[in-house]
Amino acid sequence: NKIELIYRDEGGANPAAAKSLAQELIVKDGVKYIGGFQFTPNALAIAPLIQEAKIPTVIFNAATSIITTKSDYFLRTSFTLWQMTQPLGGWVAKQGQKTAVVAVSDFAPGHDASAGFRDGYTKGGGQVLDEIRMPLNTTDFAPFMQRIKEKNPAALFAFMPAGPPTFAFIKAFNENGLGKAGIKLYGTGETDESMLQPLGDSAIGIVTGYHYSPDHDSALNKAYLKKREELFKGSVANFAVAGAYDGIHLIYQMIKAAGGDGDKAVAAAKGMAWESIRGPVKIDPTDRHVIQNVYLRRVVRDEKTGLLVNREFEVIKDVPDLGLRQK
Repeated sequence: NKIELIYRDEGGANPAAAKSLAQELIVKDGVKYIGGFQFTPNALAIAPLIQEAKIPTVIFNAATSIITTKSDYFLRTSFTLWQMTQPLGGWVAKQGQKTAVVAVSDFAPGHDASAGFRDGYTKGGGQVLDEIRMPLNTTDFAPFMQRIKEKNPAALFAFMPAGPPTFAFIKAFNENGLGKAGIKLYGTGETDESMLQPLGDSAIGIVTGYHYSPDHDSALNKAYLKKREELFKGSVANFAVAGAYDGIHLIYQMIKAAGGDGDKAVAAAKGMAWESIRGPVKIDPTDRHVIQNVYLRRVVRDEKTGLLVNREFEVIKDVPDLGLRQK
């Protein structure tokens, strides 16, 4: 099969634009497969179009559990927040840290992250002392740090969009003495590689539960990183590359199995398994979402390169999308 890739830019969280572009790709360009979508609202906006056109559509990033329920032709190779945070919560409780505060950005992904962590943590015997929802535009985290410090938890679970908010939050955590007070900080993508080096020593020791780190020790991942450096010198690999790498792989395998027949392609994808740069993955035949390992990682300074890395030290194997199982 000759495969042509046609690129369109969503332009951020813009459901109307995503729907218009998808319609153009389906009607004008005659595409047989679609992949991408960074934002949940954009993915949800195109669900009726792909359902009607029977176009297999692979989600490379958008992480809300309900997406794959909105069309029989949605598949996902990224992750969901429940998938990451519920196992992390259970692991934290097992470390003997029996009290926690949850602090998340006040939007849908933050709510999912909070619910997942709480579920795993309380089932493991932990007690959530406080749940703080912080406005997305927060720049001054000092008041929240004071509130957390007053509760004096053993653990703090935080979730917010990667970028300036996370940078400011971690800085405030250290400047307000929470680490020195013995409070352990946990998260998911808060130590994302795109911003890890600027965080500096303040990030060392932070433990996160996530599905991919470029520090992952496998022959395939090392080969991928070597080729990536050849093609895009100096580029930074992070979680987003894993979703896209496996998304394209899944599309290629569906084409190999079914050509342009959408129904046959989706049927072939169900239960499909392969080795990814993140480790073993499989498409869940029930919800068409990726089953994958969740890795416990700790930020350390690599002894060879001197760079900060998210180093895996424990693995929770074969985790499905736990969010859908709560509905």
